Amino acid sequence: MNINLNQNKNLKLFKIISEVAGKNNQTVFIVGGYVRDLLMKRKTPTDIDFVTESNGIDLAKAVAHEINPKLKVSVFKNYGTAMFKHEGLDLEFVGARKESYAEHSRKPSVETGTLEDDQKRRDFTINALAISLNKENFGDLIDPFDGINDIKKKILRTPLEPSQTYSDDPLRMMRAIRFASTLNFKIEENSLKAIQQEAERIRIVSLERIMVEFNKIMLSEKPSLGLKLMEQTGLMQLIIPELTALKGIEEVEGQTHKDNFWHTLEVVDNICQNTGNLWLRWAALLHDIGKAPTKKFVDGTGWTFHGHEFLGSKMVKNIFYRLKLPLGADMKYVQKLVKLSSRPIALVDDGTSDSALRRLLFDAGEDLEDLFILNKADITTKNSSKQAKFKKNFEYVALKIKEVEEKDQVRNFQPPISGEEIMEMFNIQPGREIGILKEKVKEAILEGEIGNDKEEAKSFVIREGELLGLILQ
Repeated sequence: MNINLNQNKNLKLFKIISEVAGKNNQTVFIVGGYVRDLLMKRKTPTDIDFVTESNGIDLAKAVAHEINPKLKVSVFKNYGTAMFKHEGLDLEFVGARKESYAEHSRKPSVETGTLEDDQKRRDFTINALAISLNKENFGDLIDPFDGINDIKKKILRTPLEPSQTYSDDPLRMMRAIRFASTLNFKIEENSLKAIQQEAERIRIVSLERIMVEFNKIMLSEKPSLGLKLMEQTGLMQLIIPELTALKGIEEVEGQTHKDNFWHTLEVVDNICQNTGNLWLRWAALLHDIGKAPTKKFVDGTGWTFHGHEFLGSKMVKNIFYRLKLPLGADMKYVQKLVKLSSRPIALVDDGTSDSALRRLLFDAGEDLEDLFILNKADITTKNSSKQAKFKKNFEYVALKIKEVEEKDQVRNFQPPISGEEIMEMFNIQPGREIGILKEKVKEAILEGEIGNDKEEAKSFVIREGELLGLILQ
């Protein structure tokens, strides 16, 4: 089968590579994801991998020199690869190789091989496709494992025996699930069984590499496809056991609670319809994480999860730390949303005070809209009248908060009086009294005792300062 590359936007580049390889008596082929996505008529990636049956580094240098003698080539001798950038593309060249693996490492020992050897070592048949750039068969598809048929059937299958494939490089198990989620493919039955059997091998893979794949699942259109497969294969229990701890329904005295694991997956899918923000999706994934350790059956009340938001927000830091995820602003953002996740619904009552609304505004700050996106995603009831009622409740809270914000301006609160101004008023040096007075001003504004106004704040500070024994200058 010939792939007509004449209409391909990179045709000129492919012709240059073909000519340079021919002059140097080298073979050259496009391999991997670029070929797959080209055949699937998806947006082709900006990174293109090329394989030669001789020296990949030499070919990269020769091609780069032909394009522009000043082009910088990055060489990775240990891997026999070289790469350079050209017109927004990342071009990588490697010599064809065959690999063998030791039991406790996913780093293979490598030796020179043929294109067929190189295709055999690929993770899936859909990624083992190659297009020849050689003059005699330019554009020919080389597909030894019938990957094109697997694309048509939407199946993920390994070129070689699946257990060996996953045991050799256990990261391929996460890649299988990632491709299933992002491409909406099914993992072939034997391959799925092999992942279940080899799941424990994931422990030899660095968490940084695992999280790259996991975050791609989280950024897919419907992450539950991948998250369900992780649960089914046992990988979720090994990577984020706090999530699988939410599984199951208990019954006491005829009273049950919902399965919070499957509910969480629904919330994640719901939120993905309204945001591409990875960390907001993570907040949806972890919003109920504190329910397993706080679950309790109380006579006369039923199942309770008191304080699960507070405990959940504390658990977020431990999870991020263990998974080698960012511990700065992104983690704090997820913590904040988990902690506040139940607050808005508690404010639905007509009797809710303005101070409660001001406190939510103050605590949520610039993330208030994201909190509401999370709250709406959390509505997973299949009862349409209940669903409509919950959505109406959130709209009601949003309206009340808007009214309070317009009146009091406490969102992204900045004290109307600074510490320096307080020191000047009482002619004092920095000390604990400054912090006490600033905190009192904040509380007075949030409680509605004074407005968010400089003059009112000054008068309040004078009164409170005198109670602390300070003398106005």
